[in-house]
Amino acid sequence: MNRIDKKFRELKAQQHKAFIAFITAGDPDLKTTADLVLALEKTGVDIIELGIPFSDPLADGPIIQASFYRALQKGVTVKKILASVKDIRRHSSIPIALMTSYNPVFRFGEEKFIKACVKAGVDGLIIPDLPPEEAIDLRRLAQQHDISTVFFVAPTSTDERIKSNTKASSGFVYYVSLTGTTGTQKAVASAVVKQIKRIKQFTPKPVCAGFGISTPQQVQDIGRAADGVIVGSAIVKVIDALRGQSDLVSKVAHYVHSLVGAIHQSPGQSK
Repeated sequence: MNRIDKKFRELKAQQHKAFIAFITAGDPDLKTTADLVLALEKTGVDIIELGIPFSDPLADGPIIQASFYRALQKGVTVKKILASVKDIRRHSSIPIALMTSYNPVFRFGEEKFIKACVKAGVDGLIIPDLPPEEAIDLRRLAQQHDISTVFFVAPTSTDERIKSNTKASSGFVYYVSLTGTTGTQKAVASAVVKQIKRIKQFTPKPVCAGFGISTPQQVQDIGRAADGVIVGSAIVKVIDALRGQSDLVSKVAHYVHSLVGAIHQSPGQSK
């Protein structure tokens, strides 16, 4: 059982839901990324998603794409990100999942990549453009080293696709709460809660919702049905707005704290 599984077991015992924060590794730089991880842990964030910058991501909207570009311009690489995670592990045991396109994994080499993740202290992998049926070898390698592989369910997923993707997922199931790419939305579809309940009919695994979630109210509303809520673009946008400011880390942590408070005010498990 890795850190992600332990965290969900702990939260379930406490009748709490998970808050998962996404940040781009290396934006504005890897030292700030490490500082943000430690600061966000102190705000009550349960799991960190670290985005590996890639020039042509599948599911990421303009906010995260821009952060990827900035990180790549500064020479951020997979090896440097893994070294940063290893350094973070000297100070924190917060569950960390890497979110990446498949191309960087393919170029690194699947087995080599998994072993490097183990050495660094990575707990999970989220690869939006790699469906379960094409991830058999990667899933096997990850399972051997107790690394979770998280797959997606979308609003358009059929019952059969929900069954296959939830069965393949470990750690948690990632529900895409809107069609399209990531990004903040003024309104999250009212059907999200209904869809989460539908997914939970097919699996006992934690179901976490992401894409387009940016306000405490959205976090709280979705948290009533989901086992966790994922916020990414909204956090990345705040980081970008504060670039160059000495208090970037503390201000980002203050913003995230308001979101964490909303999910932790949503007691009880999904029915």
